[in-house]
Amino acid sequence: MKLAAAQPALTVDDFDFPLPPELIAQHPANERSGSRLLHVCGQQQKDRQFADLPTLLKAGDLLVFNDTRVIKARFFGVKDTGGQVEVLLERIIDATHAIAQVRASKSPKPGTKLTLADAFSVVVTGRAGTNGEFFALETAGRRNLWDLTERYGKLPLPPYIAHPAEGADETRYQTIYASAPGAVAAPTAGLHFDQAMLATLRAQGVNTAFLTLHVGAGTYQPVRVNRITEHRMHSERFEIPPGTADAIATTRAAGGRVIAVGTTSLRALESAANPDGTVKSGAAETDIFITPGHRFQVVDRLITNFHLPKSTLLMLVSAFAGYDAIRAAYAHAIAERYRFFSYGDAMLLEKSDAV
Repeated sequence: MKLAAAQPALTVDDFDFPLPPELIAQHPANERSGSRLLHVCGQQQKDRQFADLPTLLKAGDLLVFNDTRVIKARFFGVKDTGGQVEVLLERIIDATHAIAQVRASKSPKPGTKLTLADAFSVVVTGRAGTNGEFFALETAGRRNLWDLTERYGKLPLPPYIAHPAEGADETRYQTIYASAPGAVAAPTAGLHFDQAMLATLRAQGVNTAFLTLHVGAGTYQPVRVNRITEHRMHSERFEIPPGTADAIATTRAAGGRVIAVGTTSLRALESAANPDGTVKSGAAETDIFITPGHRFQVVDRLITNFHLPKSTLLMLVSAFAGYDAIRAAYAHAIAERYRFFSYGDAMLLEKSDAV
Protein backbone atom coordinates (compact mmCIF):
# COMPACT_ATOMS: atom_id res chain seq x y z
CA MET A 1 0.00 0.00 0.00
CA LYS A 2 1.20 3.49 -0.83
CA LEU A 3 1.00 5.28 2.53
CA ALA A 4 1.76 8.97 2.76
CA ALA A 5 4.07 10.10 5.53
CA ALA A 6 1.90 10.70 8.59
CA GLN A 7 2.70 12.49 11.81
CA PRO A 8 2.83 9.62 14.34
CA ALA A 9 1.28 11.69 17.13
CA LEU A 10 -1.99 12.26 15.27
CA THR A 11 -4.99 10.20 16.35
CA VAL A 12 -8.52 9.88 15.08
CA ASP A 13 -9.72 12.25 17.82
CA ASP A 14 -7.53 14.98 16.34
CA PHE A 15 -9.95 15.01 13.39
CA ASP A 16 -13.17 15.24 15.38
CA PHE A 17 -15.40 18.28 15.54
CA PRO A 18 -18.93 18.98 16.79
CA LEU A 19 -21.39 19.39 13.91
CA PRO A 20 -24.97 20.52 14.50
CA PRO A 21 -27.17 17.89 12.80
CA GLU A 22 -29.24 20.56 11.04
CA LEU A 23 -26.18 21.54 8.98
CA ILE A 24 -26.12 18.13 7.25
CA ALA A 25 -27.68 18.90 3.87
CA GLN A 26 -30.57 16.56 3.06
CA HIS A 27 -31.28 18.01 -0.38
CA PRO A 28 -29.15 19.86 -2.94
CA ALA A 29 -29.36 23.58 -3.60
CA ASN A 30 -32.08 24.62 -6.02
CA GLU A 31 -29.45 25.16 -8.71
CA ARG A 32 -26.23 23.18 -9.05
CA SER A 33 -24.04 26.28 -8.91
CA GLY A 34 -26.26 27.90 -6.28
CA SER A 35 -24.26 26.62 -3.32
CA ARG A 36 -21.83 28.62 -1.22
CA LEU A 37 -18.05 28.46 -1.61
CA LEU A 38 -15.54 28.93 1.19
CA HIS A 39 -12.15 29.97 -0.19
CA VAL A 40 -9.39 28.86 2.20
CA CYS A 41 -5.82 30.10 1.96
CA GLY A 42 -3.90 29.31 5.11
CA GLN A 43 -5.66 30.84 8.09
CA GLN A 44 -7.69 33.17 5.86
CA GLN A 45 -11.25 32.34 4.83
CA LYS A 46 -13.36 34.17 2.29
CA ASP A 47 -17.10 33.59 2.03
CA ARG A 48 -18.22 33.37 -1.58
CA GLN A 49 -20.80 31.78 -3.85
CA PHE A 50 -19.90 28.84 -6.07
CA ALA A 51 -20.93 30.99 -9.03
CA ASP A 52 -17.85 33.13 -8.19
CA LEU A 53 -15.49 30.29 -9.09
CA PRO A 54 -14.56 31.65 -12.56
CA THR A 55 -13.23 34.82 -10.92
CA LEU A 56 -10.86 32.69 -8.84
CA LEU A 57 -9.34 30.89 -11.82
CA LYS A 58 -7.24 32.13 -14.70
CA ALA A 59 -6.52 31.22 -18.30
CA GLY A 60 -4.18 28.27 -18.47
CA ASP A 61 -5.46 26.63 -15.30
CA LEU A 62 -6.59 23.00 -15.60
CA LEU A 63 -9.61 21.51 -13.84
CA VAL A 64 -9.45 17.72 -13.51
CA PHE A 65 -12.86 16.03 -13.08
CA ASN A 66 -13.85 12.48 -12.15
CA ASP A 67 -16.35 11.23 -14.75
CA THR A 68 -17.49 8.13 -12.85
CA ARG A 69 -21.22 7.43 -12.84
CA VAL A 70 -23.13 6.18 -9.80
CA ILE A 71 -24.90 2.88 -10.39
CA LYS A 72 -28.10 1.70 -8.67
CA ALA A 73 -26.18 -0.37 -6.18
CA ARG A 74 -28.60 -0.83 -3.24
CA PHE A 75 -30.88 -3.87 -2.96
CA PHE A 76 -33.27 -5.24 -0.37
CA GLY A 77 -34.06 -8.92 -0.14
CA VAL A 78 -34.11 -12.11 1.90
CA LYS A 79 -31.75 -14.95 2.74
CA ASP A 80 -32.76 -18.49 1.85
CA THR A 81 -33.59 -18.89 5.56
CA GLY A 82 -36.09 -16.02 5.31
CA GLY A 83 -34.08 -13.34 7.12
CA GLN A 84 -34.09 -9.79 5.74
CA VAL A 85 -30.96 -8.43 4.08
CA GLU A 86 -29.75 -5.16 2.61
CA VAL A 87 -27.00 -5.34 0.00
CA LEU A 88 -24.86 -2.41 -1.09
CA LEU A 89 -22.50 -3.24 -3.90
CA GLU A 90 -18.95 -2.08 -3.35
CA ARG A 91 -17.71 -3.06 -6.77
CA ILE A 92 -18.89 -5.05 -9.77
CA ILE A 93 -15.94 -7.27 -10.66
CA ASP A 94 -17.41 -8.60 -13.89
CA ALA A 95 -20.84 -9.43 -15.30
CA THR A 96 -21.51 -12.15 -12.71
CA HIS A 97 -19.33 -11.27 -9.70
CA ALA A 98 -19.30 -8.42 -7.18
CA ILE A 99 -18.19 -7.57 -3.68
CA ALA A 100 -20.69 -5.91 -1.37
CA GLN A 101 -21.67 -4.85 2.10
CA VAL A 102 -24.42 -7.11 3.44
CA ARG A 103 -26.56 -6.09 6.39
CA ALA A 104 -28.39 -8.95 8.08
CA SER A 105 -29.23 -10.13 11.58
CA LYS A 106 -26.51 -12.79 11.13
CA SER A 107 -23.66 -12.58 8.65
CA PRO A 108 -24.35 -14.90 5.70
CA LYS A 109 -22.03 -17.89 5.34
CA PRO A 110 -20.50 -19.07 2.06
CA GLY A 111 -23.14 -20.83 0.01
CA THR A 112 -25.99 -18.67 1.29
CA LYS A 113 -28.42 -17.62 -1.42
CA LEU A 114 -29.83 -14.08 -1.30
CA THR A 115 -32.95 -13.21 -3.28
CA LEU A 116 -32.87 -9.50 -4.11
CA ALA A 117 -35.69 -7.18 -5.16
CA ASP A 118 -37.96 -10.24 -5.57
CA ALA A 119 -36.31 -10.57 -8.97
CA PHE A 120 -33.00 -12.44 -8.93
CA SER A 121 -30.60 -14.32 -6.67
CA VAL A 122 -26.93 -14.12 -5.75
CA VAL A 123 -24.82 -16.61 -3.83
CA VAL A 124 -22.32 -15.62 -1.14
CA THR A 125 -18.98 -17.19 -2.03
CA GLY A 126 -16.84 -15.80 0.80
CA ARG A 127 -15.44 -12.65 2.39
CA ALA A 128 -13.52 -9.88 0.62
CA GLY A 129 -11.80 -6.57 1.31
CA THR A 130 -8.67 -5.54 3.16
CA ASN A 131 -10.15 -6.52 6.53
CA GLY A 132 -12.81 -8.96 5.31
CA GLU A 133 -15.43 -6.23 5.60
CA PHE A 134 -17.18 -7.16 2.34
CA PHE A 135 -18.84 -10.26 0.94
CA ALA A 136 -18.07 -11.85 -2.43
CA LEU A 137 -21.21 -12.49 -4.48
CA GLU A 138 -21.99 -14.43 -7.66
CA THR A 139 -25.22 -14.20 -9.63
CA ALA A 140 -27.29 -17.35 -9.81
CA GLY A 141 -27.76 -18.56 -13.35
CA ARG A 142 -24.94 -16.27 -14.52
CA ARG A 143 -27.32 -13.35 -15.03
CA ASN A 144 -25.68 -10.02 -15.93
CA LEU A 145 -25.12 -7.84 -12.88
CA TRP A 146 -24.87 -4.63 -14.86
CA ASP A 147 -28.34 -5.22 -16.32
CA LEU A 148 -29.80 -6.35 -12.99
CA THR A 149 -28.41 -3.32 -11.20
CA GLU A 150 -29.88 -0.87 -13.68
CA ARG A 151 -33.26 -2.61 -13.71
CA TYR A 152 -33.80 -3.50 -10.05
CA GLY A 153 -31.35 -1.52 -7.94
CA LYS A 154 -31.89 1.67 -6.00
CA LEU A 155 -29.64 4.72 -6.00
CA PRO A 156 -27.33 4.44 -2.95
CA LEU A 157 -27.62 7.78 -1.17
CA PRO A 158 -25.12 8.25 1.68
CA PRO A 159 -26.12 7.02 5.16
CA TYR A 160 -26.39 10.57 6.54
CA ILE A 161 -29.17 11.47 4.05
CA ALA A 162 -32.37 10.48 5.80
CA HIS A 163 -34.80 10.14 2.89
CA PRO A 164 -34.87 7.27 0.40
CA ALA A 165 -33.71 8.06 -3.11
CA GLU A 166 -36.32 10.03 -5.04
CA GLY A 167 -36.62 10.87 -8.71
CA ALA A 168 -34.77 14.14 -8.26
CA ASP A 169 -31.85 12.36 -6.61
CA GLU A 170 -31.26 10.27 -9.72
CA THR A 171 -30.40 13.51 -11.50
CA ARG A 172 -28.82 15.60 -8.76
CA TYR A 173 -26.70 12.82 -7.23
CA GLN A 174 -24.88 12.52 -10.56
CA THR A 175 -22.48 15.02 -12.08
CA ILE A 176 -23.58 16.42 -15.44
CA TYR A 177 -20.52 14.83 -17.09
CA ALA A 178 -20.87 11.36 -15.49
CA SER A 179 -20.19 8.81 -18.23
CA ALA A 180 -18.34 5.76 -16.83
CA PRO A 181 -20.66 3.58 -14.71
CA GLY A 182 -19.16 1.90 -11.67
CA ALA A 183 -19.32 4.14 -8.58
CA VAL A 184 -21.58 3.54 -5.61
CA ALA A 185 -21.03 7.04 -4.22
CA ALA A 186 -20.88 10.30 -6.15
CA PRO A 187 -17.74 12.44 -6.50
CA THR A 188 -19.68 15.21 -4.82
CA ALA A 189 -17.43 18.22 -5.52
CA GLY A 190 -18.48 17.88 -9.15
CA LEU A 191 -22.18 18.17 -8.32
CA HIS A 192 -21.83 21.97 -8.19
CA PHE A 193 -20.92 22.33 -11.87
CA ASP A 194 -23.58 23.00 -14.51
CA GLN A 195 -23.26 23.50 -18.25
CA ALA A 196 -23.31 27.27 -17.95
CA MET A 197 -20.43 27.21 -15.46
CA LEU A 198 -18.36 24.93 -17.68
CA ALA A 199 -19.03 27.14 -20.70
CA THR A 200 -17.95 30.24 -18.78
CA LEU A 201 -14.74 28.58 -17.61
CA ARG A 202 -13.81 27.37 -21.07
CA ALA A 203 -14.56 30.77 -22.58
CA GLN A 204 -12.05 32.41 -20.26
CA GLY A 205 -9.34 29.89 -21.14
CA VAL A 206 -9.64 27.48 -18.21
CA ASN A 207 -8.97 23.97 -19.50
CA THR A 208 -10.68 20.76 -18.44
CA ALA A 209 -9.62 17.12 -18.33
CA PHE A 210 -11.16 13.91 -17.03
CA LEU A 211 -10.17 10.75 -15.23
CA THR A 212 -12.23 7.92 -13.77
CA LEU A 213 -12.16 6.69 -10.20
CA HIS A 214 -15.04 4.45 -9.18
CA VAL A 215 -15.92 5.50 -5.65
CA GLY A 216 -16.69 2.52 -3.43
CA ALA A 217 -18.94 2.11 -0.42
CA GLY A 218 -15.73 1.86 1.59
CA THR A 219 -15.58 5.66 1.45
CA TYR A 220 -18.09 5.62 4.35
CA GLN A 221 -16.17 3.05 6.40
CA PRO A 222 -15.10 4.54 9.76
CA VAL A 223 -11.52 4.64 10.92
CA ARG A 224 -11.49 1.90 13.57
CA VAL A 225 -8.01 2.48 14.99
CA ASN A 226 -6.81 5.28 17.23
CA ARG A 227 -3.42 6.01 15.63
CA ILE A 228 -4.06 7.00 12.03
CA THR A 229 -0.80 5.39 10.91
CA GLU A 230 -2.42 2.01 11.64
CA HIS A 231 -5.43 2.54 9.36
CA ARG A 232 -5.59 0.60 6.09
CA MET A 233 -7.54 2.14 3.23
CA HIS A 234 -9.93 0.29 0.96
CA SER A 235 -8.84 -0.04 -2.67
CA GLU A 236 -10.49 1.71 -5.61
CA ARG A 237 -10.02 1.45 -9.36
CA PHE A 238 -8.98 4.45 -11.42
CA GLU A 239 -7.92 5.24 -14.95
CA ILE A 240 -6.14 8.29 -16.29
CA PRO A 241 -6.35 8.77 -20.07
CA PRO A 242 -3.17 9.74 -21.94
CA GLY A 243 -4.80 13.03 -22.91
CA THR A 244 -5.27 13.97 -19.26
CA ALA A 245 -1.67 13.13 -18.40
CA ASP A 246 -0.54 15.25 -21.37
CA ALA A 247 -2.79 18.15 -20.31
CA ILE A 248 -1.26 18.11 -16.82
CA ALA A 249 2.26 18.16 -18.23
CA THR A 250 1.39 21.00 -20.59
CA THR A 251 -0.26 23.00 -17.79
CA ARG A 252 2.70 22.64 -15.47
CA ALA A 253 5.20 23.51 -18.20
CA ALA A 254 3.28 26.72 -18.95
CA GLY A 255 3.01 27.75 -15.31
CA GLY A 256 -0.69 26.98 -14.96
CA ARG A 257 -2.30 25.42 -11.90
CA VAL A 258 -3.69 21.89 -11.68
CA ILE A 259 -6.98 21.96 -9.78
CA ALA A 260 -8.52 18.69 -8.65
CA VAL A 261 -12.30 18.68 -8.58
CA GLY A 262 -12.86 16.47 -5.57
CA THR A 263 -10.80 14.25 -3.34
CA THR A 264 -11.29 11.33 -5.72
CA SER A 265 -9.57 13.19 -8.55
CA LEU A 266 -6.79 14.21 -6.18
CA ARG A 267 -6.27 10.64 -4.91
CA ALA A 268 -6.04 9.30 -8.46
CA LEU A 269 -3.57 11.99 -9.56
CA GLU A 270 -1.34 11.64 -6.52
CA SER A 271 -1.41 7.84 -6.86
CA ALA A 272 -0.18 8.13 -10.45
CA ALA A 273 2.36 10.88 -9.78
CA ASN A 274 5.95 10.81 -10.90
CA PRO A 275 8.57 12.64 -8.78
CA ASP A 276 8.70 15.47 -11.34
CA GLY A 277 4.97 16.16 -11.03
CA THR A 278 3.97 14.45 -14.27
CA VAL A 279 1.34 11.72 -14.19
CA LYS A 280 1.38 8.17 -15.50
CA SER A 281 -1.60 7.35 -17.70
CA GLY A 282 -3.39 4.03 -17.60
CA ALA A 283 -5.54 1.97 -15.23
CA ALA A 284 -4.53 0.97 -11.71
CA GLU A 285 -5.75 0.44 -8.16
CA THR A 286 -5.14 2.86 -5.34
CA ASP A 287 -5.34 2.53 -1.58
CA ILE A 288 -3.33 5.67 -0.94
CA PHE A 289 -3.97 7.14 2.51
CA ILE A 290 -3.13 10.84 2.48
CA THR A 291 -2.48 12.36 5.89
CA PRO A 292 -0.62 15.43 7.18
CA GLY A 293 2.98 15.13 6.07
CA HIS A 294 2.18 14.07 2.49
CA ARG A 295 4.12 15.91 -0.23
CA PHE A 296 1.74 16.64 -3.08
CA GLN A 297 3.33 16.12 -6.48
CA VAL A 298 0.58 17.15 -8.92
CA VAL A 299 -2.33 19.11 -7.47
CA ASP A 300 -2.06 22.83 -6.68
CA ARG A 301 -5.65 23.56 -5.61
CA LEU A 302 -8.59 21.44 -4.52
CA ILE A 303 -12.34 21.94 -4.86
CA THR A 304 -14.14 19.80 -2.29
CA ASN A 305 -17.18 19.58 -0.04
CA PHE A 306 -17.12 19.50 3.76
CA HIS A 307 -16.31 16.06 5.17
CA LEU A 308 -17.36 13.91 8.10
CA PRO A 309 -15.64 14.11 11.48
CA LYS A 310 -12.88 11.53 11.97
CA SER A 311 -12.95 10.60 8.28
CA THR A 312 -10.05 9.81 5.98
CA LEU A 313 -11.21 12.61 3.70
CA LEU A 314 -10.96 15.15 6.51
CA MET A 315 -7.42 13.88 7.04
CA LEU A 316 -6.72 14.34 3.33
CA VAL A 317 -7.87 17.97 3.21
CA SER A 318 -5.93 18.66 6.41
CA ALA A 319 -2.83 17.36 4.65
CA PHE A 320 -3.53 19.55 1.63
CA ALA A 321 -4.48 22.89 3.18
CA GLY A 322 -2.83 22.46 6.57
CA TYR A 323 -4.21 20.95 9.78
CA ASP A 324 -4.70 24.25 11.60
CA ALA A 325 -6.15 25.92 8.50
CA ILE A 326 -8.79 23.22 8.11
CA ARG A 327 -9.75 23.32 11.78
CA ALA A 328 -10.19 27.08 11.52
CA ALA A 329 -12.10 26.79 8.24
CA TYR A 330 -14.52 24.20 9.62
CA ALA A 331 -15.14 26.26 12.75
CA HIS A 332 -15.85 29.25 10.51
CA ALA A 333 -18.16 27.22 8.29
CA ILE A 334 -20.17 25.98 11.25
CA ALA A 335 -20.46 29.48 12.69
CA GLU A 336 -21.60 30.79 9.30
CA ARG A 337 -24.10 27.93 8.85
CA TYR A 338 -22.58 26.34 5.76
CA ARG A 339 -24.24 23.12 4.59
CA PHE A 340 -22.20 19.94 5.04
CA PHE A 341 -21.49 16.68 3.20
CA SER A 342 -22.64 15.38 -0.19
CA TYR A 343 -25.46 17.83 -0.92
CA GLY A 344 -23.77 20.66 0.95
CA ASP A 345 -21.58 23.63 0.11
CA ALA A 346 -18.07 23.64 -1.35
CA MET A 347 -14.56 24.77 -0.50
CA LEU A 348 -11.69 25.96 -2.67
CA LEU A 349 -8.46 25.02 -0.89
CA GLU A 350 -5.02 26.41 -1.61
CA LYS A 351 -2.18 23.96 -1.06
CA SER A 352 -0.19 24.54 2.09
CA ASP A 353 3.58 24.90 1.80
CA ALA A 354 4.00 23.06 5.11
CA VAL A 355 4.59 19.28 5.10
